[in-house]
Amino acid sequence: MSKMNADSSPNNLDTLQLTEKMTETSVVEVTSIPLSLYIHIPWCVKKCPYCDFNSHELPINSQLSMYDDYVDALLLDANMQQSLAQGRKISSIFIGGGTPSLLPIAQYQRLFSGLRSCFEFAEDIEITMEANPGTLEHAPFAQYLEVGINRLSIGVQSFDADKLKVLGRIHDPVQALSAIRAAKAAGFTRVNVDLMHGLPQQTMNEALNDIQMAHDAGATHISWYQLTIEPNTVFYRSQPILPDEDNLADIEQAGQALLQQLGYSNYEVSAWAGESDKPCRHNINYWQFGDYLAIGAGAHGKVTIDCHADRGSAPSKESDKSENDLLAESGIYRFSKSRLPKDYVGDIETETSKSTQNVPKMVGWQAIDSEELVSEFMLNALRLHGGVAWALFEQRTGLKLESVTTQVDKLIKQGLLIDSKTQLQPTLLGQRYLNQILRVFL
Repeated sequence: MSKMNADSSPNNLDTLQLTEKMTETSVVEVTSIPLSLYIHIPWCVKKCPYCDFNSHELPINSQLSMYDDYVDALLLDANMQQSLAQGRKISSIFIGGGTPSLLPIAQYQRLFSGLRSCFEFAEDIEITMEANPGTLEHAPFAQYLEVGINRLSIGVQSFDADKLKVLGRIHDPVQALSAIRAAKAAGFTRVNVDLMHGLPQQTMNEALNDIQMAHDAGATHISWYQLTIEPNTVFYRSQPILPDEDNLADIEQAGQALLQQLGYSNYEVSAWAGESDKPCRHNINYWQFGDYLAIGAGAHGKVTIDCHADRGSAPSKESDKSENDLLAESGIYRFSKSRLPKDYVGDIETETSKSTQNVPKMVGWQAIDSEELVSEFMLNALRLHGGVAWALFEQRTGLKLESVTTQVDKLIKQGLLIDSKTQLQPTLLGQRYLNQILRVFL
C-alpha cells in the first residue's frame, strides 16, 4: 500500500476557503507577551551546499577588527530597539548563523556586557548558541557558560563520514562526538544536537545510527529534520539523489519510534526533548506567536507595539527619532536588517573604530494586517503537537475567535483539528497534513 504524504489532500480539503474578513479586534496587552532576542552571526568557514540561510564565508583577509566592528554594530542595533521592549524583560536569547562560535569569546564578553546595560534580562533567561563541532571554531565551552550562555545547539547533521563529506561539513564523526562530550564535561546541562535525515543515498540503519550516537554521546535534546532542497543553494543547482518518498516515510517513522524509545518527547514537528531536558523556550516563543527583537545582518524580528505602554529606559540621543517613529502607532510589526555584513556594519565610529557610522538599517518595518495575522499565528501555533490555548489567539493577534470559527469547524469535521473549546491542536492526522490545514488560513 502506498503511503500518504504531506501534500495529499484528504476529503477535498483544498476546497476550503478563508472568506471572512478579520475586522473585529480586541485589546492586545503588550506586557503579557514574552519578549526574546535573536542575534545573527553571519560567517562560516565554508558555505554548505544545502544551506539557504544568510551566511557568508569568512573573508580571506579577515582581521580581528572585523569582529570589533560587527559587535559595535550589534550594540548600536540593540540600542535602537531598546524602547521596543516596552518595559518587558528578555526571557530568551538565540544566537544563530552562520557559525556563531566563530566570534571570539572576548567579543561575546563585550556583547553581553552591552546587552545587559541595554535590556533587562529575566533571572532564569535561556541563552542558546549554535556551535559547529570543528575544534578550531569555538572557545573552550566553559567560557561560554561564563558569559551567560546556558544552552548549546551543536550542528552535527550526521555521524557518517561519507554523509558529512557530501553535505560539505568540515568536521568528522570523531570531532562531532568530542564536541558533545566536551560541552557536557564543561557543565552544559542542555545540549541540543542537530541531525538531518533523508540524506543522499542514506539507508534507514544509517539514519537510526545517527540518533543513537547523539543520544549515547549525551544529547539532551535532538532536532531531527529532513533535508530539503532549497532555491539559491548548490544542491538546488546540482541536485543529489535522495531516498524516494516511501523510503523517506519509512526512515521518518522508524526514527520517531527510536526517539520515543530513548525517552525523547516530540513537542514540535522536528524538535525532541529528552527526559532530562525541556523544550527550547526561545523556539516555543516563536511558535506561540510571542515577540522577538532581532539584531545582526539579515536578522528578522516581530514586535507588538502599544503606543501607550511603558517604554522602559529612555532611548539614547542618537536613536531618539528612529525609536519614536517605530513606536508612533499601535499594531503588530515585522522587521528585518540588511543582509550583507558590510551593509549592516556600514561606516562605524566607536571606541574601537575611527570612521563614521549610522545605526544599522531597518530595511523592513511593516505592519501585519488582519488576514496575515491569522495565517502567521496558525503557521506557528500548529507546529506544536500539543497546540496552544485558544486564549492566545486573541491575546497575541487582537482578533476575535469568531473570525475563524467557520474554518475551524470544517477542519474539526475533517478530523484534522481536535474538537476543543479551550485548545487549538492538530489531531494525529492533522500533524501529517499540516500543510493542508495551513492552506485554509491563507
